[in-house]
Amino acid sequence: MRTVIQRVTRASVTVEGKIVSEIKDGLLVLVGVEDVDTDDDIEYLTSKIVNLRIFNDENGVMNKSVIDINGDIIAVSQFTLFAATRKGNRPSYIRASKREFSEPMYEKFCESLSAKLSKKVGTGVFGADMKVDLLNDGPVTIIIDSKEKEF
Repeated sequence: MRTVIQRVTRASVTVEGKIVSEIKDGLLVLVGVEDVDTDDDIEYLTSKIVNLRIFNDENGVMNKSVIDINGDIIAVSQFTLFAATRKGNRPSYIRASKREFSEPMYEKFCESLSAKLSKKVGTGVFGADMKVDLLNDGPVTIIIDSKEKEF
């Protein structure tokens, strides 16, 4: 499972001209799922995400988590995070899971984030053509792949 986490001052997801999720200060999380992912990957990533100390404290040092600032999260499914670009110029998405596997995993991921954040996490619409609008704060963008745990 791969995530791109962006610290934002605002973010929204629009589907067919209608805003389906919107937040102020918090995180926009793009989520990619592959067939080898398990509940352990979800647990690892959701724990890491809600506890990442990437928000400024009173001294301007990134020392607070999204929980500490009572921030919000939008999680958006994005199969293109597993694009293979080694050959040619047209990306292959062979590593990205099919809907039958990835949609339930994405839903579990969002449920786990909500439980850890102690509030509802905004989402996109799985498989829809979504427009994601955000104002990246910093900018701060972090990529975490559950298969590449850093110690």
